[in-house]
Amino acid sequence: MDALGAMGKDAAEHAPLVAKRLRDSDVETYRSARTTLVAFSPLESSVIATIVEAMLANDARSSELLALAHVAGNGASVIENVLRWPARRAEPQPARISLEEARETLSAFRVFWTSTTEKEHPLLRDALAISIEAFAKLQTGNWDTQEDRELLEELHGLLVEKHSLRAATLKEMLTSQRGWEWPALKWVPLLHATVWFLLIFLYPRSRQVQAVFFWNRRVRQVLGFPYVGLLLTWVPFLRQRLLSPFKRGLTADAALDAFVPDAYFPELEAREPALKTRGRLANLLPHLSGHVVLEGASGLGKSTYLKHLLSKSTRTSVFLRADRCHAGVLEAIQSKLEGYAKDSVFLKSLIFSGALDVYIDGLNEVSADVRARVVQFMEENLQGNILVTTQRIEWTPPSTARLLVLEPLSDSAITGFLKSREPFLDGAATLGGDSYATRCECFVKDALSTAQDGQSGRSLREVLSNPLDLTVVAQMLRNGQTPDLSQLRQQQYELMAREYAQAHLSEFPLGRFAEEAYQMRKASRSTLDEAAFSLELLTLERAKLVLRRQWKRPDGKDQQEWRFRHDKIQEFFVAQTFLDASKSRELEHMGDPPFRGVYFFLMAYLSLERAQMLCGLLVEHAAETGDHSVSDECVKLLKARARDACMPSPGKVVELGKRNPGPV
Repeated sequence: MDALGAMGKDAAEHAPLVAKRLRDSDVETYRSARTTLVAFSPLESSVIATIVEAMLANDARSSELLALAHVAGNGASVIENVLRWPARRAEPQPARISLEEARETLSAFRVFWTSTTEKEHPLLRDALAISIEAFAKLQTGNWDTQEDRELLEELHGLLVEKHSLRAATLKEMLTSQRGWEWPALKWVPLLHATVWFLLIFLYPRSRQVQAVFFWNRRVRQVLGFPYVGLLLTWVPFLRQRLLSPFKRGLTADAALDAFVPDAYFPELEAREPALKTRGRLANLLPHLSGHVVLEGASGLGKSTYLKHLLSKSTRTSVFLRADRCHAGVLEAIQSKLEGYAKDSVFLKSLIFSGALDVYIDGLNEVSADVRARVVQFMEENLQGNILVTTQRIEWTPPSTARLLVLEPLSDSAITGFLKSREPFLDGAATLGGDSYATRCECFVKDALSTAQDGQSGRSLREVLSNPLDLTVVAQMLRNGQTPDLSQLRQQQYELMAREYAQAHLSEFPLGRFAEEAYQMRKASRSTLDEAAFSLELLTLERAKLVLRRQWKRPDGKDQQEWRFRHDKIQEFFVAQTFLDASKSRELEHMGDPPFRGVYFFLMAYLSLERAQMLCGLLVEHAAETGDHSVSDECVKLLKARARDACMPSPGKVVELGKRNPGPV
């Protein structure tokens, strides 16, 4: 063996045979074997196992052999863990040890076990079995990860054949660990999910559930765990459930309960400039998809078609008046919601995924800043479904938006539109059926023959091709009256005022009511003061100038509100307040988009001299501000009026408090 030792590591292959000589009773042989193994170091685990076996078999040599094992192991962690505990069986096992250290030590025992055999290392295996059991017990109840259970199961497999009692200890620990794991990790999540399922079921019906669990951000985050918020955001059914209490409020401003879907006229046409195509609007835009800008003159049916899409849509939608978006579109939507549904991240995900359609009406009535916020909202939600309606104004629509321009009714569609209104007109009428249809045909034939050349002809044709104005014409025809197309709004007012005077034996309070219309437009308020005009509103409703919206409040009580039937009607009354030169309101609101339609109205109904002065002021204002959206159109209207002596005379304008309603 001395010769092998002299050869050093080159003869290390003989180390297993040399290690067996450590148990020789001859001292010289034992010392020679020990010296040779030092020369062979570092040694494999199987050789070190033989060294430890010899150490356990002879207590007198244990210190020397322990030192040899340390040298031969070269400080490897697996070897050191074995030499620290099983190799020193006379010493007590540790009373306390960290979970991480217990994992490391048991893993070392498992690795070293494979370097031993029951035949050659029985004492070492006994010592390993004792240490495995002891270290596993030190962390009873803490072996809760999948890796921990796999480690214990593998150690149980190593011990079960020859060390069954110690293996039984590990088996018992595994069983108790599973017994704790089942209710904690399986039943509890199932119970949690069941509770939240019940809460979601009760959510639309219980305001307590809404307020405590869904509208309280802290409670929802703590008790909901992360998965509840994710499911509410991305599962369509749960999204619909979450928004269900707000569904009516999201579209309340559209007054859909007063909208009659069958009253929609399907022959409205539009053109798409980008594709140079023209067709029925219902074919070009059968449902909302992507970004759409619907442009058209006042009264052509933009808002009506928007409501038509809303009424037949099965998706969750929100309707916004553009003047409600002064702080931003997302903020306007949030004002209609509560709780988690109000969360900006949740709303953005809904809009991005196409789960919440957004309808914005009347972009032409807001300032450039608000229009910029709407454009920004559309650009930030490229995947959303967003429809914006507007009259023609100076602005740049988002590049992602599809532009559709609503066209006036064609000559062939005018008669059809008038006839289609009969089922939706006031039932107490003079004409009906064939007589009404014949009256419509004759009226349209005469009107079209009159509306040939010149500005007056074009003005009459504009009225004939405007669905809003034609609805008024249809009501007058059915009542046996003759519409005056050049003074239609004035005529409609005078008929209403005459009915009011006959019913109440007093004049209609035009000045007071016109001031109310002005204050509404100035404050961006959409509803009329019912308490101040209770009698007047009933007459205005019969004349189709205002409409009433009724609903039940959550407490079961009836509630109603009154609105102008159309912006054109409101602008007629607002214009009356501009006729008083002492108020100088025409100067005050030059830069206010909500009043742009009023200025167009004034170009036709002010005296020519006053209209020219006002137009000049508008041009100066446009030069100073760069906003030509009002001035350019007013210049066109005034030039046409100056060329045509057949324009309505200013004398037909209602002067505040000075005109008595008389026969048309």
